[in-house]
Amino acid sequence: MAVPSEGSNALSINKEDLTKLGKGLLIAVLGAALTYGSEWMAGADFGSWTPVVVAGWSVAVNFLRKFIASNKPA
Repeated sequence: MAVPSEGSNALSINKEDLTKLGKGLLIAVLGAALTYGSEWMAGADFGSWTPVVVAGWSVAVNFLRKFIASNKPA
């Protein structure tokens, strides 16, 4: 079992906090990119491939969400 850290001191950032900030930034950027891609995809016409593309996009979005988010119990 990991020992919880006390966080970083005032006006400084430790490695753990920097990692959390990096993950937050990555989630925000990917979320914005996926939102843009979803908006574009909603207006695009893939013909008979539309159901396959939409299903694939949904799987990709869910995979990225699970990959980035913490899956550890609280």
